[in-house]
Amino acid sequence: MFKNHPKGLLAAALSNMGERFGYYIMNAVLALFLCSKFGLADDKAGIIYSIFYSGIYVLSLVGGIIADRTSNYKGTIQKGLITMAIGYVILAIPILATPQNKAWLLAVTCIALFLIAFGNGLFKGNLQAIVGQMYDNFEAEAAKEGPEKLKWAQGQRDSGFQIFYVFINIGGLIAPFVAPLLRQWWLGVHNLSYNAQLPKLCHEFINTGVVPGNLVTEAANAGAVIDPTNLDAVGQFCTNYLDYFNTGIHYSFIASVAAMLISLTIFLLTKKMFPTPGKREAATSQEYTAEEKQAMAKEIKQRMYALFAVLGVVIFFWFSFHQNGQSLSYFARDFVNTSKIAPEILQSVNPFFVIVLTPVIMWFFGMLGRKGKQISTPRKIAYGMGIASLAYLFLSLFSFKMGYPSSTDFLQLDSATQASMKVGPWVLIVTYFFLTVAELFISPLGLSFVSKVAPKSMQGLCQGLWLGATAVGNFFLFLGPRMYNAIPLGWCWAVFCFLCILSMGVMFGMVKWLERVTNS
Repeated sequence: MFKNHPKGLLAAALSNMGERFGYYIMNAVLALFLCSKFGLADDKAGIIYSIFYSGIYVLSLVGGIIADRTSNYKGTIQKGLITMAIGYVILAIPILATPQNKAWLLAVTCIALFLIAFGNGLFKGNLQAIVGQMYDNFEAEAAKEGPEKLKWAQGQRDSGFQIFYVFINIGGLIAPFVAPLLRQWWLGVHNLSYNAQLPKLCHEFINTGVVPGNLVTEAANAGAVIDPTNLDAVGQFCTNYLDYFNTGIHYSFIASVAAMLISLTIFLLTKKMFPTPGKREAATSQEYTAEEKQAMAKEIKQRMYALFAVLGVVIFFWFSFHQNGQSLSYFARDFVNTSKIAPEILQSVNPFFVIVLTPVIMWFFGMLGRKGKQISTPRKIAYGMGIASLAYLFLSLFSFKMGYPSSTDFLQLDSATQASMKVGPWVLIVTYFFLTVAELFISPLGLSFVSKVAPKSMQGLCQGLWLGATAVGNFFLFLGPRMYNAIPLGWCWAVFCFLCILSMGVMFGMVKWLERVTNS
């Protein structure tokens, strides 16, 4: 698999696995954790989630600028891994949230999230820039052997980023299992079991002093018998259940710290294999004449126009795709039968499909290339938007067929009626299948596209811009939970379907121009 690719590709991918491990733990648990620990409403937890995930990618732009200006990509990456680890250490401390300490504890949690986001910003885009530089060097060496060899080497870039992408997702495959297993273990130590609805009901009682209608039934389902007339006993149960429920999740952040340290160790042992884009460019920039610099400035302008055009389109993909940690996670909690599988574990479906489907998609693109029907990177991204629309088309039609109301209306129903309307995990597995195929057409190939059009002295910045577009999409993620709780689910998913179709149409309208710029 790595035979026809730069030597450092595997090392870079393994260095990224720890970040992906932490990322997928957060993707699986953050929104649900904020609701269960602090009793936040879905939309308020969604706002914190949106700011956090937007911050990860916005700060990647800052990290790119720092690395470009200092020409210290490797040092910036190291600092990023250490900063992320500190953030996870803070989150790993299991302090029970109470009405008295909730305000400052939530503030500390947000500080920890900022450290994780800032560390990610220092790390993520710069490692991707190094991978892009590997292929610049790879192509430069191939050019010495003639135009045919150069053309072959240029064709390896897309598949190289796909290989990089599949290996970093190995950490993501394992991560979603960690928190639910630790939570289930800690609840089991106290003779209780997982129940997705209980945290909200417990917080409702603590805040109001009134026993919610479904609390006794759901407590019984979790292995507890409570007397609703004994308010002290009800209060004690609610406090204990929330403590046990969330402590297991806190423990999962310790695993994230360990993953960061493993990634840091791998990076330190292999960093000599990686190029240094900034230093290389600084050494060659003085060789250009005034005429060459003028021509280069015109080319750079065209490349940056192309980059921003694609960034504007993929914003809508990330807004739709990253609902996996927002409205789709809430859907798993509320509408999916979680008696045998926790909703967080469904987040492992996406990295599983990434690992399984990447070789298939690489083979498919390779077969087309051998037949002289190679698909350009911009065209692949356009197809990806169309495939993403299929995921939400399926979920929308299914929700209309089931007659699902908004989540708010659904949770007002009695426990028996809710149970009768819940479905198996297969619904989300099908949804994630389409979303993952779309991701494989867009995310790794988008990284490849950026590495192709980015000026050599701005690689960290341009990778940061790609991540910045992701940040814009993530900033609006909170709109998903708001629709999820306010309108029938069929219409909620239809909005995402429409946005993906619209983005596909815009992308196809620009394809020929983008192909010219990419090949110039």
